[in-house]
Amino acid sequence: MRATAIMAILLLQACSTETRHFRGVEPVQTHVDGSVFDVRVRGNLAEAIRTNPQYAPRLGPLRARAGFAMAQVSGCVVTGVLGDQVVLTGVLDCEVRAKAPVSKSYACVEVSEWVRAQTVIAYPRYDCPKTTTLQ
Repeated sequence: MRATAIMAILLLQACSTETRHFRGVEPVQTHVDGSVFDVRVRGNLAEAIRTNPQYAPRLGPLRARAGFAMAQVSGCVVTGVLGDQVVLTGVLDCEVRAKAPVSKSYACVEVSEWVRAQTVIAYPRYDCPKTTTLQ
């Protein structure tokens, strides 16, 4: 019984652990339209790990939310996002800066239909209040 409890704790701890490339980078927790991500940025790559439970999320909406979270945290334009429903990696174009303030945390909600920029991945338009109370 004790071994089972220890294994369960170790497995749950591994759910929000960064991948090898992002080891040692402090995460920024971001809330985007019901999804919670720990975002880490190193060089021209960003990693978003979804840390909240969601029943059978589709990758499409999660990819958009993670891309938006990466852009918010990095201040760069995200040109592509790959991964699965938990760990997503984005490619950043930091020569083109996103018009987003960089903060320790965000709580964003979707406010409109999908938009598509010419060289940027498509993602919904979000509103991120400047004063947020996160728990």
